Amino acid sequence: MKRWILFVGIVLLSAASVLVSERRKVDVPPSPAPLLYLVADTEQELTRMPVSFTRMSDEEEIRIGDELARSYSGPNKERDKAPETRIVEHYLTRVGEQAARNAHRRLPYKFHYLPSEYMINAFALPGGHVYVGGGLLQFMDSEDELAAVLGHEIEHIDHYDCAERVQREQALRRIPLGVIVALPVEVFEAGYSKDQELQADRDGTRLAVEAGYSATGAIRMFEAFARLSNEREGKAKTPQEELSQMALQTLEGYFRSHPLPSERIAQVQKLIASEGWTARPERDLAVAYIFWTAKAQSALLAKKYPQAEQLAIQSLRLRPDQPKALQTLALAQFAQANFSGAAEAYRKILDIDKTSHPEIITAYAQALAAADRASALTRFQGWAESLEGGKVREVAVSMAGLELLGGKPEGARKIEDELTHSGEISAPRLIGELAWWHYLAADYTKSAELLSAAEQLRPGDTMLTLRLAWALIEVRRYSDALQMLQNSTYDPAHQPEKAMARAVAYWQAQLRDEAMIDFNSAVAGQPEWRNSDWVKPLYSSLVARSIQEMQAEQERRKQKVKAATVTMIAPFTMEEYRAGS
Repeated sequence: MKRWILFVGIVLLSAASVLVSERRKVDVPPSPAPLLYLVADTEQELTRMPVSFTRMSDEEEIRIGDELARSYSGPNKERDKAPETRIVEHYLTRVGEQAARNAHRRLPYKFHYLPSEYMINAFALPGGHVYVGGGLLQFMDSEDELAAVLGHEIEHIDHYDCAERVQREQALRRIPLGVIVALPVEVFEAGYSKDQELQADRDGTRLAVEAGYSATGAIRMFEAFARLSNEREGKAKTPQEELSQMALQTLEGYFRSHPLPSERIAQVQKLIASEGWTARPERDLAVAYIFWTAKAQSALLAKKYPQAEQLAIQSLRLRPDQPKALQTLALAQFAQANFSGAAEAYRKILDIDKTSHPEIITAYAQALAAADRASALTRFQGWAESLEGGKVREVAVSMAGLELLGGKPEGARKIEDELTHSGEISAPRLIGELAWWHYLAADYTKSAELLSAAEQLRPGDTMLTLRLAWALIEVRRYSDALQMLQNSTYDPAHQPEKAMARAVAYWQAQLRDEAMIDFNSAVAGQPEWRNSDWVKPLYSSLVARSIQEMQAEQERRKQKVKAATVTMIAPFTMEEYRAGS
């Protein structure tokens, strides 16, 4: 009977707790931190348990570590690695092998790179596997910092911390070693006991110094940890910042189980003094350019064009032959109406890799035309003549387009005839490119004709539909343009331009309110539209004039709202004044 009373009591308490929790809802953002909290707290509790384990053999530890590494990486992971990942991993291996040379245990150390910028951590597996996240590497300035981090993780392996973690988890979860591969990676991402962490700091720094690195690398790495700890408190304002905040939140579990950065810095400083280590010049982080490029791409995505430009330039100073960094630089400069700079960056991409780059060839020609129509053809021809072997179609189309701008239509007619009868898969796209050159040459009827034909050959192509809408606006077919834009496929990359095309169509159709809604949406998603120096070389005079008028209308409406607000507040303020007097 007592058991039933106890059972009923538990059920009632559970129901009451559910009711209270439903009424007191708390808005908690999603984060991986709780799992790290759990692992960190569990580790702290386990260190208090009076448990001792029989030390496993090196062979058994290596086998378990290899199985865990395979389960985390997957069977095709090695084959699918991006070129940048391979470069960084090769670099980690070189530095890591130097640091591991003086480790006590002779294990087959292997070093892995996790390219996510939100992986702000490093961890080790039993048997010799060390992982470093891209998010952590991007905060490093020197190879010496990297050596200190790798030395720290090597020492967790060297001192059997990772092996004991496996044994503790096995005991806690009551699982046989044969299925230990089911352990989540967070088990190893979380820290160890304070004593273990401080010991790994000391001995890891020693490994780095014995490998020829500066001990100050460890100090500067802990200083970076301290900065990250402070950044966790900031508020996110953009989607990119929200993702960064989520990454930083994963460190809450890390900082909860690791000693404070200040304590770790003090320990290394004391170690330097006791060992008499003299200061050494730190080495540059040889792969830093990869992270500068990644930061530049993130800034470009966030429409922070000046920042993206500067980050790309910084990356290219370290390594000039980077097509990704050059393209990021070109896009950032193009968005700021620095068309000559963008053309130069595109030209460098084409010079680095002589193979065909259809989209880069077209972008190069368009940037030249936007910068200076008078010299664009000559400069493009100079590059085209340097090509070896057969020239791709994009070269001929761009050449014909630049000739069109100079008043020479013969080449465009020849290319149009060839493309129309070629039957090539790429013909609709190339016809669309030729049609846009006709648009830039102010032959809007011909542009609409070619784009209509291309769109019929490739229905649903967002770019063809968008360009056809611009051409239809010029021939005053506003309803047709709006209908096409309404029925077009959703494409986030082109949504701001679609909104501006609708805004111009509505504006020319005298539908002012509808126009202003789309205008506001367009400039919010693509701030370039506010820059007349950007609009004028890329679109018609009608588009440039319409945008200028809509900007003036936007300002007029703002002033109207402001005046109305002042009018509403003024009587109330005067009454208060009179009452007070």
